[in-house]
Amino acid sequence: MLKTYAWVCLLLTLTTVSYAQDKPELHVGGALRFNYNLSTWKDAQKKRGGDFGYDVFRINAKAKYKGVKLNAEYRLYSPGFGGGMLKQGWFGYDFNDKNNLQLGLTQVPFGITQYNSHTWFFSINYYVGLEDDHDMGVKYTHIGEQWEYALAFFKNAEELRFGNNSDIDDGRYSYDIASKDWDGDGELDLRNKEINQVNGKLSYKFGSEARKNKLGISAEYGGVYNLDTESISPRYAFAIHYELTAGPLNLKAQISTYKITTDGLIGEPTDIIAMTAYGYPYFVAAAATSYTLGISYDIPVSWGPVSNLQLYNDFGFLDKTVTRFEDTFMNVTGVLVTAGNIYSYFDFAAGKNQPWLNPDFDHSLAEGSSVTNQWEARFNINFGYYF
Repeated sequence: MLKTYAWVCLLLTLTTVSYAQDKPELHVGGALRFNYNLSTWKDAQKKRGGDFGYDVFRINAKAKYKGVKLNAEYRLYSPGFGGGMLKQGWFGYDFNDKNNLQLGLTQVPFGITQYNSHTWFFSINYYVGLEDDHDMGVKYTHIGEQWEYALAFFKNAEELRFGNNSDIDDGRYSYDIASKDWDGDGELDLRNKEINQVNGKLSYKFGSEARKNKLGISAEYGGVYNLDTESISPRYAFAIHYELTAGPLNLKAQISTYKITTDGLIGEPTDIIAMTAYGYPYFVAAAATSYTLGISYDIPVSWGPVSNLQLYNDFGFLDKTVTRFEDTFMNVTGVLVTAGNIYSYFDFAAGKNQPWLNPDFDHSLAEGSSVTNQWEARFNINFGYYF
């Protein structure tokens, strides 16, 4: 009798486990964000006392069934910032708790991920396509106790137009090589797009539970397809990066270098390329080395709904290879305030030759100018409710 009862219990247990594994899972979340900014180079805005308005509404969806996963995030910005766009969207499979495969629009394994920054502005790497970049391809990731590595192949960036020689769409979240009018004749020049990119990333973790260290290297190699000549040129990027987490303290340091070669029409520059995101392209130096250093410190508090203050400072320097180009500097000092599900970034961002921090958006990250080669600042507050 006892044996019969034991076998019945075992059968019920196995049935329950099997049912739980086969049961579909779905989690839906998102965020609504508003933004205030006051910029030193905008005289009319300063007279108004700054501007406060809509930033983004996003929906996140995660699903899992029979070990196959879905992860997607769709964002809706204002029309002036690109409108609706898919930030990420991939199918995945966990071989076990350490090894994962993703297919689709997934994050490029380069440098410190998920973010090489603490601020709402990200680091200077984001603006040249080397932080939180997402492309179309397949990625394999291993996360062990000491070693982490990722290998990936990306066919191209987000492709929204499938014509024979169509320029890429400007409505995208992460910066990608694009097309832009160079000589002012009203027609698109520098017509390029990213293709056939391979990535490798290796990190080693050491230290104790109270003091965690992660040291890593990253490499990227791919092609640049010119839509006018139909030729393919090489591009590459390398990085060495280090992370430290010691209690409430977090430090991120990274050195990255990249070079993008192009084979355009006669008369087009080879030391400048175009990149685009948020609905509008700009020019970028085709070769440079970036240095980024960010530090943050968490302070738990009990101020009504406010539970934590994260103080931070992120610095970035883009050293352009062409000596006549003006280098880019960026520094953001701020605090992240956590109050329930509301996360608010209070940032004082200062920069020189940084397109989002001076009046010359087009040329700041390329050759620069006398207008951009001086420090400008922007006080920015981003309020977000995440659910």
